[in-house]
Amino acid sequence: MTIDFRSDTFTRPTPGMMQAMANATTGDDVFGEDPSVNRLEAMMADYFGKEAALYCPSGTMSNQIAIKVHTQPGDEVICSSLAHVYIYEGGGIAFNAGAQVRAIEGERGMITAAQVAAAINPDDVHKAATSLVCLENTSNRGGGCCYDLDEIARIKTVCQENNLKLHLDGARLFNAMVAGGQNPKSYGQLFDSISVCLNKGMGCPMGSVLLGSAAFIKAARRIRKKLGGGLRQAGFMAATGIYAMENHIVRLAEDHFHAKQIAKILLEKSFVGHMLPVETNILIFDIVEGWNPRFFTDYLKKFEVLVMPISDTQVRMVTHLDVTHEMIEKTCEIIAGME
Repeated sequence: MTIDFRSDTFTRPTPGMMQAMANATTGDDVFGEDPSVNRLEAMMADYFGKEAALYCPSGTMSNQIAIKVHTQPGDEVICSSLAHVYIYEGGGIAFNAGAQVRAIEGERGMITAAQVAAAINPDDVHKAATSLVCLENTSNRGGGCCYDLDEIARIKTVCQENNLKLHLDGARLFNAMVAGGQNPKSYGQLFDSISVCLNKGMGCPMGSVLLGSAAFIKAARRIRKKLGGGLRQAGFMAATGIYAMENHIVRLAEDHFHAKQIAKILLEKSFVGHMLPVETNILIFDIVEGWNPRFFTDYLKKFEVLVMPISDTQVRMVTHLDVTHEMIEKTCEIIAGME
């Protein structure tokens, strides 16, 4: 039995989700005639209090569409130096939008209103026009940490005062909301656009939903088509998103609890150094004292436990719905026995 902590993208559809796929009503989404896609988009827009939504194959596509709609070629985008849109989307900001990035050294991948204000270029023909700020919640490279809504509100004020748009890469937004007991409509009010992944902790095989105003989504739909994201009978996949929205949000707290259980055992080991605070379902920690991430990874692999080295000193582990309580107990026993 393999226990896979490499990422929450390794989740597989549950039996209930598979049944939802089999029973899905479908049509041609490019024609706007897929009932399941239409239902998912309406459900997501209502949930976050936005006017409209667009179903996309991936979170990367949702983010890249949003950035393209919000910017003009030659503009500058402000984000964290650890942001997914900056370091993990293949240079898409430059390739798709023709924009450049002002990367800010934030705290665990999170930036502040003061930092944003300081990074905005003056109205000078020598400078790129700053037009967009992108935040990521939770922050992947920040160990699944969550933004404080009050700080987001302060960033929003800076954006409004400087005529900037504010986009949220909500790759693990449901994790953040469950951890903080937050209202989704608060996010809808603060952000001009939101990308929400369904293919991580929510357990769907694919899919992301982009949210915004009706005018924004109309423009986004055109960009989705240009990027090859116009799908036909997408309802089979959209049905998994509907099922996840109805069944998988509250259970994310279980993943967070499991992550904290593993963290407790790891922090008892002398070869584990600094660990980023565990707020949700991601653990990132240093390996020290003669050990290294590759040795740690190979040791666990002998017991069919898979983890991911992410640097010469750090390992990442991610809990998700395919990791059961029994698997957590087994993993903790293995780690406890490591010398």
